[in-house]
Amino acid sequence: MPTMPKNILKEGSNETLTLKHKALLQQQGYVDGAWTGARSGKTFDVLNKATHAKIGAVPDMGAEETRAAIAAAAAAFPAWAAQTGKARGDLLTKLFQALQEHAEDLAHIIVAENGKSLAEAKGEMAYSNSFIEWFAAEAQRSYGHTAQPTLPAVRANVITKQPLGVAGLITPWNFPAAMITRKMGAALAAGCTVVIKAPAETPFSPLAIAYLAEQVGFPKGTINVVTCAKGETEAAVGKEMCENKAVKKLSFTGSTRVGQLLMSQSASTLKKLSFELGGNAPFIVFADADVDKAVEGALACKLRGSGQTCICANRIFVHEDIYAEFSSKFAKKVDALVVGYGMQEGVTHGPLVNQMGVDKVQKHVDDCVKGGAKVLVGGKKGEGFFFEPTVLADLPASCPMDDEETFGPVAALYKFTSEEDVVKQANDVDVGLAGYFYTENVSRAWRVAEALQVGMVGINTAIISQNTVPFGGVGFSGFGREGGRDGIAEYQSDKLMVWGK
Repeated sequence: MPTMPKNILKEGSNETLTLKHKALLQQQGYVDGAWTGARSGKTFDVLNKATHAKIGAVPDMGAEETRAAIAAAAAAFPAWAAQTGKARGDLLTKLFQALQEHAEDLAHIIVAENGKSLAEAKGEMAYSNSFIEWFAAEAQRSYGHTAQPTLPAVRANVITKQPLGVAGLITPWNFPAAMITRKMGAALAAGCTVVIKAPAETPFSPLAIAYLAEQVGFPKGTINVVTCAKGETEAAVGKEMCENKAVKKLSFTGSTRVGQLLMSQSASTLKKLSFELGGNAPFIVFADADVDKAVEGALACKLRGSGQTCICANRIFVHEDIYAEFSSKFAKKVDALVVGYGMQEGVTHGPLVNQMGVDKVQKHVDDCVKGGAKVLVGGKKGEGFFFEPTVLADLPASCPMDDEETFGPVAALYKFTSEEDVVKQANDVDVGLAGYFYTENVSRAWRVAEALQVGMVGINTAIISQNTVPFGGVGFSGFGREGGRDGIAEYQSDKLMVWGK
């Protein structure tokens, strides 16, 4: 069985993070260039997800503070938009350099507030920083174009790129740094100013990024961070971002249910939206696949972040001819994992982020087992928010993973017989974010890649997200793209200038 932690909980105690630069752990919101609390004076505690010790407290801000942040961003917008692309890019480059310099401290913050292992947190920081580096250069590569006139009285048609204005960014807890930089980097490069709603579970990463942005010279009001607890104030902050006419763009990463709510709340202001919502990624291993390569891919794809990623494999389909070999090798790999506090040496995986996540994972496992599934590895919850990395085989005809994202460390292995059937099963969901498959047949690779109804496909790889390419889904997984040259366009509009003779 995977190694699980014992006697790890330190509820009621305080934890002091060991940081080389202690000012990175900011415990105030950031509005109009000032570190500020909630006007009510209320705060909420942020716990270490592994030990449950308190690592700090941040303001429980609401609609009033959000309006102030939006007003600050709106006031800063004209001057920021008027900067040249090079000037904006140069400042983003300085931020990239600062993030690189403090990457180790930032990784330690991620381990504490999110729970992932130190190795994964360092990987997130490298990934996170790459978006600031990319968009620093994209600020100068934002091209307009011309079109030939078709009317005799027209001399030229010129199409330019215009920044939209204030961008509201609502980010999740599973990548507390990367989801900030992927949105913020694009918005700032485009000439927009931003208001960030930090996730209640992991507010310290966005605050640390804002602190470094302040240190390298970003003008006041350009970047604002609002912190709020789960519940009424969080709902009020999101509603204000949606209904405030000064917010011209809203970017959200989170569940489909919340995305639908935000879309409804934004209807009255007709702002531009981009939503990266839930997924239910199929991972298909064909009979002609390199089984060892597929096992390694499934391990990374399913259990990155303890399964708490929107693009992780939710359903693993394995051809019947290699099912026994794959399941045996995969279970052996999972069995060797070490679960615990991410700062401890040798730990590969951390806890889930909250009790709700643990309960959902346990229910999915229990429902599958009741239906006849076999537990090859794991299957039980541990102390606090820990849950054993789990492998389920021989999934029943109907189980929760068929149409619901587990968002936890449970690998569900389905058996299939034909390409046609497995593609049909893979597509039999409303969402379509990512999909993966392994095959050594080039013709099949093209067929399946085109047939899967998802926004992103990994072919013989489990790593698909990079700073240079567009990230996003189809169907109930949302719309819009982040990263690549498409990312900056999400924060711009096209303006046509028609020149007469």
